[in-house]
Amino acid sequence: MNFTEHAGKAALRAAGIPTPEGIVARTPEDVADAARRIGKCVIKAQVLTGKRGKAGGIKLATTPEEAANHARAILGMTIGEHKVDHVLVDPQVNIAREMYAAVLNDPETQGPLLLFSPEGGMDIEEIAAEHPHALLRLPISIIKGLDEEALAAAVRRYDPPAAGAITDILVKLYEAYRASDAELVEINPLVQMRDGHFIALDCKLTVDDSALTRQEALAHSGTPDKTTDLEARAKALHLKYIELDGEVGVLANGAGLTMTTMDAIRHFGGQPANFMEIGGDSYTKAVPALEIVLANPNVKALLVNFCGAFARTDVMAEGVINAWLHLKPKIPIVFTIHGTGEDEAIAMVRERLGIEPHDLMDDAVKAAVAAAKGARA
Repeated sequence: MNFTEHAGKAALRAAGIPTPEGIVARTPEDVADAARRIGKCVIKAQVLTGKRGKAGGIKLATTPEEAANHARAILGMTIGEHKVDHVLVDPQVNIAREMYAAVLNDPETQGPLLLFSPEGGMDIEEIAAEHPHALLRLPISIIKGLDEEALAAAVRRYDPPAAGAITDILVKLYEAYRASDAELVEINPLVQMRDGHFIALDCKLTVDDSALTRQEALAHSGTPDKTTDLEARAKALHLKYIELDGEVGVLANGAGLTMTTMDAIRHFGGQPANFMEIGGDSYTKAVPALEIVLANPNVKALLVNFCGAFARTDVMAEGVINAWLHLKPKIPIVFTIHGTGEDEAIAMVRERLGIEPHDLMDDAVKAAVAAAKGARA
C-alpha cells in the first residue's frame, strides 16, 4: 500500500523525525483558513506520483487569498494519471541546503538498503546518474540490524560537521522503516535550515501489503491501489487477479507458474490477458475465477497450466472442468497438466471435455496463442 506525503510524514514523526506541522485541505476555502493559521505557506498536491512541482502541483503563497487561488488551480488537476482531491498546506521554511535519505527493500542484497546523499531535491535516479560519488549505499543485515558505528563513519565522509545530526535522523528513518513494515520510506528533500536544524519536507512511504493486518492504524491513512472493476470483484473473492491488455486468458496454480506462463505467452508472440492464480482451492473458486477471466472481452482463448506438488492437479482440473461446463464459454481452451494426480486430471479433461492436454508447456502456449490469433482474425 502506498501513502501520500502527509500520511508518510506521520510515520516519520512517530519515529522522532521532525516534519512541518501541515494541514490537509480539500477546498480553496479550507486552504485559505489553513494559510491564516500558518502564515507563509506552500500548497502541495497529495497524489502518489513524483514531479509534482514540475506539473504545477506545488505552489508558494504569502497570503490566504494567494493560497486559495493556488488551491483552485491545483485541486482537480491530474498529475501522472492521479487526480488531485486534497492538498497539504505546509509552513514555508528557510532552507540552507537539501539532502536525500531512504531505506528500501533491496532485491540485490535481499535485505534493507539505506541510501543517503548530500544532494537532494531531485529523483534518486538523477542523483545516481549525475552525482554517483555523492550517494551512500549501506546494506543492512536483517540478522544483525543497522550498524550505527559504520553508518556514522560513512556519513562523516560526506558531511563531517553535521554527521552526528544526520546519523541520528538516518537511524530513526530505519526505525520508521521497521515499525511500518515498509518496503520504502524516503525523505526527499531532507533539509538543513538556516538555523542548523534538520527537517523532512517530504516523505514517500510504501508498506508491504502482507503486513497491513498488523498495521491497522497506518492502513487507514493509506491509498489503495487503483483497480479495475474485474480486479475489484476478484479482490472481494480473495482471488489474485490482475487485468492486462492481451488476448490469452490464463489460469495457473502458484504465482511463479502463472508469471512463467505469461512470459511464455509473450515469448511465443502472444499477449496475456490477465494474471489469475488459482490453486488447491480451485474446486470451490473455479466458477467465479473463470467468470472474471472471461468477463474481459479481449480474451480469445484460455490457457490452463497446472503443476501439482502438494496440491493435486486432478482436484484443480475438476474444478475448472465443472466451471467450464457450467458457464459454457465459446472460446478455445488449452490444457497442460503435470505433477501429483496428472494421470487422473488428463483422463478427466479427455473424457469430460473431449480435449487432449499438451505434454509440453511450450506446445500448450503455442496452441493458445494461435487459437487467440485465429479467433481475433
